[in-house]
Amino acid sequence: MSILRTLALIVFALNGTAVAEWQADAGDATQLKAQTAMSAIREKIPRSATYFDEAWGYAVYPSVTRVGFGFGGAWGKGIVIEQGSVVGSTSFWQFTSGIQAGARNFSMIVFFKDKEALEYFKSGETQFMGQAGLAFATAGIAGTPAYNHGVAIVTMTRLGIMGEFTISGAKFTFRPAASTD
Repeated sequence: MSILRTLALIVFALNGTAVAEWQADAGDATQLKAQTAMSAIREKIPRSATYFDEAWGYAVYPSVTRVGFGFGGAWGKGIVIEQGSVVGSTSFWQFTSGIQAGARNFSMIVFFKDKEALEYFKSGETQFMGQAGLAFATAGIAGTPAYNHGVAIVTMTRLGIMGEFTISGAKFTFRPAASTD
């Protein structure tokens, strides 16, 4: 009997410590779009599974539009999820300069390895980055292969044709969710 009790305690402990996967609020269109984008990225980009499993939190941008010809820009909005709960909304603005031509629409997830990386994101500091990519129709190549300063980005092209080798300034904004207290 003590073996069964021990096994039951182990199973309970394992289930009790697991972080539940986030589920969208069925009445929130932005959350539903974010959940659809997350499912598509999980399915089409297998390397993203590790990020979903290990990240402290993530910002999900279901639809980002980028246009460029010499100079360009991108914009999108989404939600921020921390430890399985939506903690706020976010927007992404980017200005690019370099060798680029085309337009594309893509989904993007910014993964935060730990609480410190997410807190820095919430501060809204402007980021500077270089990027290279190629997108045609629904195929696209982009993303970071590993965490860089606690952040990893995965993108999936939805539609477009664009080639780029650019430097950019990006601004992420964060707005906390309204309190229900």
